[in-house]
Amino acid sequence: MKKELYRKSIIYRKKILKYIFNANAGHTGGSLSCIDVLNVLYNHVLNVSPGNFSSPDRDRYIQSKGHSVEALFVVLADKGFFPESDLETLCKYGSHYIGHPTRKVKGVEQNTGALGHGLPISVGTAIAAKLDKKDYRVFTLLGDGELPEGSNWEAALTASQYKLDNLCAIIDSNGLQITGPTSEVCNTEPIDAKFESFGWAVRHVDGHDLTALMQTFDAMPFTEGKPNLVIAHTVKGKGVSYMENALKWHHGVPTEQQYEDALNELDNAMVTVPDDF
Repeated sequence: MKKELYRKSIIYRKKILKYIFNANAGHTGGSLSCIDVLNVLYNHVLNVSPGNFSSPDRDRYIQSKGHSVEALFVVLADKGFFPESDLETLCKYGSHYIGHPTRKVKGVEQNTGALGHGLPISVGTAIAAKLDKKDYRVFTLLGDGELPEGSNWEAALTASQYKLDNLCAIIDSNGLQITGPTSEVCNTEPIDAKFESFGWAVRHVDGHDLTALMQTFDAMPFTEGKPNLVIAHTVKGKGVSYMENALKWHHGVPTEQQYEDALNELDNAMVTVPDDF
């Protein structure tokens, strides 16, 4: 299982690069930083599939950092929500596969992209589950650069007030946003202490360690009666050496040579996956 997930992460990264390169548009760095989290969620954690997507009992995933939609699209295609060939139309005129999630794409729960909206929507969805006495869980992925949005903190207070231990917020904590390091643009540290003071149960995890991610999500709820926060420490552009921790790749598109170099790196990573991983 672990080796299969590891290989999937590499394949997903190659597909992210492929469709961004073909479209000549996309948010490369953030999609590469969050893809391991999405891999574990959709292939290990979430009770959601094309077959049960209309069921009121399915788990919900809402991508608040909607600009990293390429990561979500390649995972949804892999899970069979739509033919992968649809992604050839990414960012093309008339396509539903645009630069942010839209419910016109099968498998997408909510339109997102205006930062600070995903957590409030998820809180309302988790409250609905409690009121309806449903067992489904709600997961949302935020970027660390969107945390200064005030709506997040209103939602955090509400989640604690209503004891939403069926809610998990995940922060893709790569330390960079479009205009610079998050610590310089609008520092929100210490994130863990802030959420804990709001009544959340908080855990840190290496956002690229698939085993650690699985163990973390499997431990939910971390504390009965408290909403869950996972701070996933990630690297922007993870998997492609020249993109890692480089601000320019927030929404950079590789040249043909850069694209080939990136694929070669990822192919080498696939070859070197240990058999006993």
